[in-house]
Amino acid sequence: MKPKLKLCGNRSCDDWKLVRESDANYAGFIFANSPRRVENNQVAKWLAEYPSNGMKIVAVFVNPDLEEIADTVSTVPIDIIQLHGNENAPFATKIKQMTGKEIWKVIHHCNAAKEEMIAFAGIADGYVIDTKLPGQWGGTGKKFDWESIPSYKEVANEQGVPLFVAGGINDSNVTELLSYQPDGIDLSSGIELNGGKNRDKIEKLQERLC
Repeated sequence: MKPKLKLCGNRSCDDWKLVRESDANYAGFIFANSPRRVENNQVAKWLAEYPSNGMKIVAVFVNPDLEEIADTVSTVPIDIIQLHGNENAPFATKIKQMTGKEIWKVIHHCNAAKEEMIAFAGIADGYVIDTKLPGQWGGTGKKFDWESIPSYKEVANEQGVPLFVAGGINDSNVTELLSYQPDGIDLSSGIELNGGKNRDKIEKLQERLC
């Protein structure tokens, strides 16, 4: 079964215009300290000028406060809130109650990762497994040990939610990743050239997914 596709880290209107013309199911915008950080008013303007046409919009946060999330939700027409830091389950519950939005939790690959997923059972509407490097929460362009994907997928399946994989994915290795049958794949740097999204890289990726 073809995995869902999320193209993340859109940092300009040009990025967004490329991604909205793609086969992606989800488009991600980062509202956290990052080279790809965007502001609420910017994204609201891009989405007003170039509507998503059914593509779901994911807002990515790293250890936010409730006010920060409330400001974004009131300004930007988002569908999903992705928590990419060390947020805990009670905090995610508060966000869900406050916004009524789906919550995706990023789980950083480590020995305690499955236990963290279990703690979010009944709260997270989806998981993204990503690589964690010192001083960085994501967007590293580095893959983790993909042989661990089946064990993560087993936990997600038990909870009835999708499992996305992020970190170091590109058109040259995505075929290998598909052999582990993730529910979705999440790319940012793997579809970029010279600091922006690249049409050729997106098209090559989509060819691999057919």
